[in-house]
Amino acid sequence: MATLARLRSIDGEELRFRLTCEMRKHRDRLRVALRRPRWSRRHLLGALATTPDDPAPLRHALAAGDWGGAHRTIVTRFATLPPRFPLDPRALPRLTAEIAARFPEARARAAARANRMLDGYYDVLGYRDVPYGTPPDWHGDPVHGRRPPMAFWSQVPYLDPAFGDHKVIWEINRHQHWLGLARAWHLTGDRRYYDAFVSQLQNWMATNPPLGGVNWSSMLELGFRSLSWVWALHFFSSAALDDAPEASPWSVDLLIGLDRQLTHIEENLSRYFSPNTHLTGEALALYVAGAALPELAASARRVTLGRQILLAEIDRQINTDGGHAELSAHYHRYSTDFYLLATQMARASADPAAPLFEAAARRQARYLRAMADARGRIPLLGDDDGGLLFPICGRKPADCTDTLSSAAVILDDASLAPWASPEETWWCCGHGAADTAATEPASCAFPESGYYVSRTPNGDHLIVDAGRLGFLNGGHAHADALGIIATVGSRPLLVDAGTATYTMDAATRDRFRSTALHNTIVVGGRSQSEPRGPFHWASRADATCLVWHTERRFDYVEGVHHGYHPTSHVRGVFALHGLGWVVLDHLLGPDGARVEADILWHVHPDWQLEPDGHSRFRHRDGTTVAMASSARLTALTHEEAAGLDGYAPAYGLELTTTALRDRATLTTPDTVATCIALNGLAGPLAIERVAVTVSPGPHWHAAAFRLSWGAGDALVLSAVERTPETLSNAAPPAPWGTASVLTTGRVAVMPLNAGFSPFIVPGPGPAPAGAGRA
Repeated sequence: MATLARLRSIDGEELRFRLTCEMRKHRDRLRVALRRPRWSRRHLLGALATTPDDPAPLRHALAAGDWGGAHRTIVTRFATLPPRFPLDPRALPRLTAEIAARFPEARARAAARANRMLDGYYDVLGYRDVPYGTPPDWHGDPVHGRRPPMAFWSQVPYLDPAFGDHKVIWEINRHQHWLGLARAWHLTGDRRYYDAFVSQLQNWMATNPPLGGVNWSSMLELGFRSLSWVWALHFFSSAALDDAPEASPWSVDLLIGLDRQLTHIEENLSRYFSPNTHLTGEALALYVAGAALPELAASARRVTLGRQILLAEIDRQINTDGGHAELSAHYHRYSTDFYLLATQMARASADPAAPLFEAAARRQARYLRAMADARGRIPLLGDDDGGLLFPICGRKPADCTDTLSSAAVILDDASLAPWASPEETWWCCGHGAADTAATEPASCAFPESGYYVSRTPNGDHLIVDAGRLGFLNGGHAHADALGIIATVGSRPLLVDAGTATYTMDAATRDRFRSTALHNTIVVGGRSQSEPRGPFHWASRADATCLVWHTERRFDYVEGVHHGYHPTSHVRGVFALHGLGWVVLDHLLGPDGARVEADILWHVHPDWQLEPDGHSRFRHRDGTTVAMASSARLTALTHEEAAGLDGYAPAYGLELTTTALRDRATLTTPDTVATCIALNGLAGPLAIERVAVTVSPGPHWHAAAFRLSWGAGDALVLSAVERTPETLSNAAPPAPWGTASVLTTGRVAVMPLNAGFSPFIVPGPGPAPAGAGRA
């Protein structure tokens, strides 16, 4: 029945596309069964274009079977012609000298990384020194000791953990490590790195015949590999000019392999399978390779198709506020890199689409800058597969200073990168950005993406998730509605757990996506959204922002979700700049209903809990913060945590961190208050409930708390509508509060004997005579 319902929902265009793909798979599978495909250098002659710029010498050499002559023609062409690609081979000697001068440690670091590759060890995703071998085993997962069958590409069960982690296999087959070999070759002049590239290319083609095996199963992976091959052609052509006549004609083989892989992508685009960054990454490969290689007959068609998809997906995948629709910080970074490279290629070819690509890249880069902390690190929002588009220097996936610095150069916007351009930007752009004195971005809201960002000039950075659960089926989303991520003075403090795995362990996959591993509230021991398989959800909780208020001294965001129906969770977060954050968790529902609530907090491993009887944390550099709650806040031992203290800063790498839990039995409606105090609120921290003596109205729920620290006290007051149907951003209809303080605000922090002014949302308004005011 489900299959019939799905068929009825498919429109004619999708049905035709799917039928065409299936018929082609069936045809090709029969052909492969009858005769295993082989690479043939003679195929390149038929793949060449006939244009005014016709490569006649190359045609003559190929027709004569002179592979060495064809190779010399190709590499001479790419080493000496005006560039059609961001990397200009003619400028490499000058660029390399400039990089060596600006980055004195680059040569040694590049050589050390490349030497490990020569020895067969690679850093892949969150794994270090993975022994792939020399040459690498292109079909095995050495981390788990498994390998998929060498079957026809569409029949490879790559999601089955019995055959290994496809991510581990595919990452080495992206051939992005060739960029690291190229970097080492240019910086050191050591031909071993060039020879390793040539050897690996030859070995890969020998062990990966067309349409056979796991490395033909994902069109996105073919796209990334194709981009690496284009980079390699430009990086290594000058080195090949010194090849002996009997040397491997690798450029001939590279063009044959590239043309076949691009054709495979064209025929099996992810228009309906994974129409997200898979589709745009595949389109990018077609567009870039087509524009960079006009020598191939299919290039004009590929440019047109790639351009068409990239332009169409701007409105579909990029929200109006700049965020990528999948709502994953890492996949957003991917998309930003995609459109930055598309912009470079369009400019180089005078493509009229260049301004459209640039506008898309600019929107995404500004969003990325806001989501990244002061040091350019992005949070683990949603899935993180550890991948990068241009990992030439081995940068950690969470560090996007290279993307933002390249964006600053490509888009001529210094505000995107208030730091010196890293080495990657020089390789990618041919130069770096001028030194800039750009300041931290202001606090800002991304209402379509659902993220609300509070920032201070000293590097305090808070993100609140008050949006929907991902894109389409939410395949890369986590159950983190109303979760928060906090950074103190550029030091990550409250973190999301990350992504430990996709398919290797279903329980681990679900645990890391669950609500309990995010900084939000769990009701009744269940997740807000329930998973169904590694990339789907049986139920989903979408959050909605009710209030966003920002001023010079503070920010306030309030949101709601109904994932625990009939209980609703309303969370208000007050960011008191330089002082700390106050989190107010309201549980609304049937009057008098009892609920078990756990509020989870996950602290970055760089912070250690001090044994002083208070929830005070000390960073390894000596910085301290304190936490207090009106509920029972406790730090869980590893045994008590039972997996809640897991933290995966990169795919496949699971660490242990500190998990704290506020546990309370509440009677709805009720509120729990939590404070995270920075240096401005020094001393022992405590927060306790205070009676609300004047109600805001019959349809309102109100709560008040006394916040105390070493040098002062303050009252925290918050009021929300009692029922989901009436929730809004309004202030209560009448003044309300405690015996000592009344307010007309929806929420307020009123100092009692502290040296700061009240913080009030939406505003103070008049208070009755004789009453205190907030």
